[in-house]
Amino acid sequence: MDPDGACRLINSEGDHLSGLVADRFGPWLSVQVSSLGLSQRLSSLLDILADETRCRGIILRQDKEISKLEGIEQADGPCHGEAPPPRVEFLEHGLRIGVNLAEGQKTGYYLDQRENRLAVAPLAKGRTVLDAFTYAGGFALRAAQAGARSIVAIDQSHGALEMAAENARINELDGRVSWLRAEVFEDLAARVETGQKFGLLILDPPKFARAKNRVDEALGGYRRLFSLAFRLAEEDSRLVLCSCTGSVTRNMLLELISQVAAEERRDARLIRVSGAAADHPIASSCPESEYLKCFVLGVS
Repeated sequence: MDPDGACRLINSEGDHLSGLVADRFGPWLSVQVSSLGLSQRLSSLLDILADETRCRGIILRQDKEISKLEGIEQADGPCHGEAPPPRVEFLEHGLRIGVNLAEGQKTGYYLDQRENRLAVAPLAKGRTVLDAFTYAGGFALRAAQAGARSIVAIDQSHGALEMAAENARINELDGRVSWLRAEVFEDLAARVETGQKFGLLILDPPKFARAKNRVDEALGGYRRLFSLAFRLAEEDSRLVLCSCTGSVTRNMLLELISQVAAEERRDARLIRVSGAAADHPIASSCPESEYLKCFVLGVS
């Protein structure tokens, strides 16, 4: 791999190492352990990872809820070699991205959306774009590179927006994106009330449910979000609708999209269906490992 790039090295069940995720960001590794058995062998695992990758350092990023359920005692923080700096930069298809591995979401960045960001970018040319749940600005910056007419990128996290704005600066995209701190559902509803419309809407929300018994709750959240998106979509627009909720299947979402489009009296054509990047393999024995779904729709 590119020594300045980023990728997933180990993808839990998909790589026959259930409970272990390891992402590489340039010379740094970010690791998450969600299995008690593996956590008890963490020191040996870290030694192997360090030897195989020749990384400068490894940081542990634990899911607190899973750790509590599994009885895992390890806490977040540097755990092998040097501690990464507050801002770690890497290249993604020529775009320089900086993230905080210690405080960012998941292991630091959403590497699973890498190919989807690249595929969606050409749709932005000449369009007004709204990127909701932007985090470090990955989709928004690709849209700016592709020649979007205007871009509004929304996130609730002040730290994420600071990171995104700096990513715009280092890629000479200053002033091309309007970064807005807001609660996404409230902001979109307010835009519907004022009659705003966009040519490209990108909705990549966080997980709406962890447990299988909360699928209905998650679908309710997606229904509300998709309804707002259809109302904000101008004629002949494009919608990018994403879900990272493993217990909500692709077919559930396709059925929901069809229902909401009919309710909003919009014609929706499915242009593209995709999942996580190729370095996130799916285990056939674990349907939940196909967690990421990305739909591109043409709307009229």
